[in-house]
Amino acid sequence: MQLTAKLIQLLPLQTGTGKNGQWKKQEFIVETEGTYPKKICISLWGDKIDESQLKIGNDLKIDFDIESREYNGRWYTDVKAWKVESAGTGSQTPSVGSGAGKATTLPGNDQDDLPF
Repeated sequence: MQLTAKLIQLLPLQTGTGKNGQWKKQEFIVETEGTYPKKICISLWGDKIDESQLKIGNDLKIDFDIESREYNGRWYTDVKAWKVESAGTGSQTPSVGSGAGKATTLPGNDQDDLPF
């Protein structure tokens, strides 16, 4: 699955040692856009942690998996990211209606009144 959201909080880095050696886990909170924004806690493990992208206010494109597990009759759900990259906030393509209403005509295309 994929999600684009704004990073609003970075939780403390967790580290430890397990049966497979050293591990590290970074959890962060993102908020979606829209009429009803949602806050989601996402975890990122090991060498996938890129601190240069994890800056509060950054828009991120996150590829993730959702996994639930049962423990003592209760269910716990994790959202685990496997790829995080910048969402590229600025688009170079002008929006429809830009250009203050001026239509541009390309040479050899006089019958087309579209501005693009």
